[in-house]
Amino acid sequence: MKKSLLTLLKLFLGLFLYAVGIALTINADLGLSPWDVYHQGLSKLTSITMGQANIVTGLVILIIDWKLGERIGIGTICNMFFIGIFMDLLMLNDVIPVFHSMILRVITMLIGIFIMGIATYFYISVGLGSGPRDGIMVAITKKTNKSVRFVRNSMEFSVLIIGYLLGGSAGIGTLIMVVGVGYSVQFAFKIFKFDVRKLEHKYIDDHVKYLKEKLSEKKNVQV
Repeated sequence: MKKSLLTLLKLFLGLFLYAVGIALTINADLGLSPWDVYHQGLSKLTSITMGQANIVTGLVILIIDWKLGERIGIGTICNMFFIGIFMDLLMLNDVIPVFHSMILRVITMLIGIFIMGIATYFYISVGLGSGPRDGIMVAITKKTNKSVRFVRNSMEFSVLIIGYLLGGSAGIGTLIMVVGVGYSVQFAFKIFKFDVRKLEHKYIDDHVKYLKEKLSEKKNVQV
């Protein structure tokens, strides 16, 4: 029980920190990551918050993941809902400061990217399933036999164009995000000596199977 609680705490710490990182990059106002350009564009089009746009997009992608046969974990579902919820709590309550100095805005963006890297480690290392967007990347890669790099770049470029046409903010910060987040994640993994290749995820069906086995063992003991 204690181990499970610590795992969930680590998961939610990662999701919260990721929302903090996103909020920092938004308030830097130098351009958003491709997905956040899309979320902002959708927010402007529909008058929902960026957090809600994140949740709606994640839900649609999660359904596509499921239809394409990808396995879903508790972390996948939490990712879909709670990053958006945490983003709204931070943004709507003006928790993250806004700076007008260009130097401070650049620093704000870099800090946000660094925090997103640390958050990714916390979120992924619990082994409770990947996020919806990572799931669809894997599913498309399997279906098309294209390289992960080609699929990921195609996805990022597509959502960036759609988001920009919807009114999302793209700029020099967008390029910084595209290049910087990957390096930040790699740096965070190095700091914590985490090898993602050795990680085995536990999905919802694994938990259901485990519970069934425990219930069956309990019944056999009672008999």
